[in-house]
Amino acid sequence: MDKKECPVPRVKFPRLKLTVIKKEGYCYHNYDVGDELILDDFTHPPKDFCLGLAKSAFSCLYALTFGASFGFMENTKSINTTCPDNAKLSFKIEVLDDKGKVTFLPQKEKPKGPNPKTFEIEVEEVRGYCHYGYKKGDIFKVKGLKTPEGFCGAAYSVLFPVLFALNFGASFSFEKDPDCKTGTACPDNGYIKFKVRRLEQ
Repeated sequence: MDKKECPVPRVKFPRLKLTVIKKEGYCYHNYDVGDELILDDFTHPPKDFCLGLAKSAFSCLYALTFGASFGFMENTKSINTTCPDNAKLSFKIEVLDDKGKVTFLPQKEKPKGPNPKTFEIEVEEVRGYCHYGYKKGDIFKVKGLKTPEGFCGAAYSVLFPVLFALNFGASFSFEKDPDCKTGTACPDNGYIKFKVRRLEQ
């Protein structure tokens, strides 16, 4: 499809900053406490960015990009994440404004506990063979970030960032329903496409 024909409006993604806040072991990338890594947006990490960190941080970067807030943080427009390699490093992720300053939205009050949202995962399109036999219109209900029982792990791995973002208040302005994300494709040849809808705020 020609870029001019793209049906999804262009959205300006914010810059993001990761800061090393703790180190407890050897890092192959030689990251150290206080180091700052700037991403032009969640799709453009800096050169030689650690892919292990990218894996653990992606859901957080994605969620902050689309407006999620984390009420358990002093700055609710930030979140911490940990290196998956033996928890050697911890990072704070923050959103930068147009002037390069950290966006700060103070915590109003300490949350009393988790507030998981309810979602529908719907099979939006079937374009090839699915080992799990999913059919167009199949719907799976899920609460918070729990894995639907017996659900395809490969599909859930690509759906998780969407669920994580929506669970913490993100919205998708380019969708007809901003509480819904369409077109998330299965990593197996894109044979299945899913729609995720938040059913409650």
